Amino acid sequence: MGADLWREILLNGSIVLLLGAFAIGWITGEKGLAEIQSFIVDPFKGVLCLFLLDMGLIAGRGLRGSRGVLTPAVVAFGILMPLAGAAFGLAAGLALALSTGGVVLLMVLSASASYIAVPAAMRVALPEANPALSLMLSLGVTFPFNLTVGIPLYIVVAAAATGS
Repeated sequence: MGADLWREILLNGSIVLLLGAFAIGWITGEKGLAEIQSFIVDPFKGVLCLFLLDMGLIAGRGLRGSRGVLTPAVVAFGILMPLAGAAFGLAAGLALALSTGGVVLLMVLSASASYIAVPAAMRVALPEANPALSLMLSLGVTFPFNLTVGIPLYIVVAAAATGS
């Protein structure tokens, strides 16, 4: 199972596309970006909104079909896990001697749920798991928590920890 999991994670279509785009961007540089900007950069926000809307629809459909799954313990996990991730981000940012902004960014990234690699990895590692639950938890609990409470909290904590 371990090799299958890593194969699915590293060769997932989204990951291959992302890594390929990085390689092409690195090879072509600024000139290459200028040639495709209207195709790639300009529509990014709109495509991102459609992607997130689709993920929300998947989560909503799955949640509707699995009533009673969203227990208080599951919601607590959706709030406590980002805090644990942010703590690791804080420790790593301080160990790397990042600026206050760098520490905040690392905390936010560490506290965030993954929408690209994790769903694919979960399908391989835990095929019996409910994908709607993980999507609903990340989109319906963790994401709003980080936007409303988490990020302001991470800014205060990082500023105190870095002395800024």
